[in-house]
Amino acid sequence: MKTLVRLFLMLVCAAAVAVLYILLCSHACRQPCCWVPGERGSPAAPTHLRFQGYSRVPDGKPLERALCRRCAVVSSSGQMLGSRLGQDIDGQECVLRMNHAPTAGYEEDQSRETLYIIWGPAKKMNREKVGSTYQMLLKVMETYPHLQIYTLTEEKMAYCDDVFQNETGKNRIKSGSFLSTGWFTMILAMELCEQICVFGMVSDSYCREKNHSSVPYHYFEKGRLDECKMYLVHERARRAGHRFITEKAIFSRWAKKRNIIFTHPSWAGR
Repeated sequence: MKTLVRLFLMLVCAAAVAVLYILLCSHACRQPCCWVPGERGSPAAPTHLRFQGYSRVPDGKPLERALCRRCAVVSSSGQMLGSRLGQDIDGQECVLRMNHAPTAGYEEDQSRETLYIIWGPAKKMNREKVGSTYQMLLKVMETYPHLQIYTLTEEKMAYCDDVFQNETGKNRIKSGSFLSTGWFTMILAMELCEQICVFGMVSDSYCREKNHSSVPYHYFEKGRLDECKMYLVHERARRAGHRFITEKAIFSRWAKKRNIIFTHPSWAGR
């Protein structure tokens, strides 16, 4: 029997609104690349944990749920076009998506179903002064009262900045960097998931390869700037740049310490 947990994640950046969608759903696992050898028997009743830093709209209660045994982190990259991985992704217990990634019309490659958590600049997310993004979330709740919507707290945002500085030795603000949706998604995944299978995310060295594929930055924005060009523009930007390549090098290091697998394209943590 399937249990669907719907979460709704959006990231709002200073210059423009960017949204992180997180799809959390429960199914029987059918994904070969994410199968853990040695699992046997029925799992014990799940223990619900409290995840600090995620504040429910509108009552402010923290996120509470059981750990996910197997998670899919699904990239919005054009790498997913033609992948035919929809069923494999749906087979994971929990599925996390990034940005305003649509599933309608892309079910064969991307799977389906969705629930949402949100963060952004304090002035837009402010609950007391009712920031513009927070106002939008309240309207979403009115339209879809069954949704569970969470925002990231300021403390959680500061924690994510600290992780970046610990990994790179650079202060995020002073270095002119904006953390990507992928960064927040991976941190959430490492908190929620025992095992993580990342779909459609390239390695930090991929764009230096002579024969790398040219694909759209987002699978749903065909004909726009390609993925590698976008990564290089942001990596070299002096201000307001997402350090996509740097982040992927960090994800690679995390994969050596945690149960993280990268697929389509497949690459190993270093």
